Amino acid sequence: MKSLFRKEIFPDSYDSLEKIFNNTYNGIAILSLDGDWIRVNNSICQMLGYSKNELYNMDIETIIFRDDLGAHATKYNRLMQGKIDRYRVMQRYFCKDGSIVWFLISVSLITALNGKPTQMIWQFSDITSRKLNQDKLKLMLRVVRDQNERLSSFADIITHNLRSHSGNLSTIKDFLEEEFGWLKDNENFNLLSVAIENLEETVEHLTEVAKIKPIENNQLTSLNLYDYVEKAIYNVMGVAKNTNTSIINEVDEDVNIKGVPAYLDSIILNFLTNGIKYRAEDRPSKIELTTEQDGDFLKLKIADNGLGIDLKKYGDKLFQLYKTFHTNSDSIGLGLFITKNQIESIGGRVAVSSEVGVGSKFTIYFKRA
Repeated sequence: MKSLFRKEIFPDSYDSLEKIFNNTYNGIAILSLDGDWIRVNNSICQMLGYSKNELYNMDIETIIFRDDLGAHATKYNRLMQGKIDRYRVMQRYFCKDGSIVWFLISVSLITALNGKPTQMIWQFSDITSRKLNQDKLKLMLRVVRDQNERLSSFADIITHNLRSHSGNLSTIKDFLEEEFGWLKDNENFNLLSVAIENLEETVEHLTEVAKIKPIENNQLTSLNLYDYVEKAIYNVMGVAKNTNTSIINEVDEDVNIKGVPAYLDSIILNFLTNGIKYRAEDRPSKIELTTEQDGDFLKLKIADNGLGIDLKKYGDKLFQLYKTFHTNSDSIGLGLFITKNQIESIGGRVAVSSEVGVGSKFTIYFKRA
C-alpha cells in the first residue's frame, strides 16, 4: 500500500502530515474510486469501533445503513464528470457494537499529475446528536400540531353546543314570557333574561374566535393592499364624516401582500373603527395609512392622533381577550384580540407604539406577495 505522503521526498513534512491525518478530530479516509478503504485515520476507527485492519478487510457497504446506500450516487457522478469539485452527503453507518451513527461526509478527489482522478478523500463529521435533536424537534412539532388540531376541533364542538344550548334557553324564556305575561315584572325573571342575553353574546364572541385557523402558505392569495384600504375607508366614511375624522390613504398602489380577503377586510376595518372610536374630542381626528417594505414583509402603518394608550400599564394586555383601556360603553375588548389572531394566522405580526394624549400607531407586518 502506497502512502498518501511520500516520506522519501518530504521527510520533514511527512511526520507532521501523518500526525495531522491520524489525530484530527474528524474521521478521514482514503478510498478507491470503487469505494474500497485504502487508508483510514484513528478518529474514524474510534467513531465506528473497528480497528484499521478490520476496516481494510471489509466491504464498506456492509456497514452502511441500507436505506442510505445510494446517497452518493448522483453527486458522485457529477464529481467524476467534473461538474463539481466536492460534495457533501448525510449517511448512517453501523458501529461494531450495533449502534448507528450519523455522518456528514465531505467528498473530494485525489488526482494524478495528468489530472486524472485516482482516489477519493472522505471526511467524516459525527452529527448523530444534531440529527437526534432534529428528530425530537420534529416529533414535538408534530405533537403540538396534533394537539392544536384537537383543540381546534374541541373549540368547534364547544361553540356549536353552547350556541345550541343558549338558543334553547332563549326560546324557553320567550315561551314563558308569552305564556305568563306577569313574568315581565318579576325581578328574578328579568335577571335571568339578562343572563341569557349575556350568554348568547359570549357564545357569539367565542364562535368568532374559534373560526380563526392557521392558513397554509399555499392557501394565501395575492391581494392589492391599496384596494382593500380604499374599500375599508369607503365603508367607514359615514362615521368618519359624522365625527369629523379625516382618513389619509398613502399606501403604495402597486404592492401586493399574501392574505385571505375576509381577514384583510376585517383587519383594516377594525383598526379604522378603533381610530375613530378612540378619537380625542379636543381636536380634529386624523388617521393616516402608509406602507414600507421590510425584507420579505410589507409594513402597513396606521397612525392616529387619538386618546393613546398607556403601554407601560396596559402593553402586555393590549391584545388579550376582553381587555379594555378606555371608558367607552361599547368597548368589550374583542376586536384587537381577533385582529391579532387573524394577522398571525396569515403569517404576519403586529406591533404598537402609543402615547397618552398624542395618539397610537399600529404597524402590521404582512408577507409580501
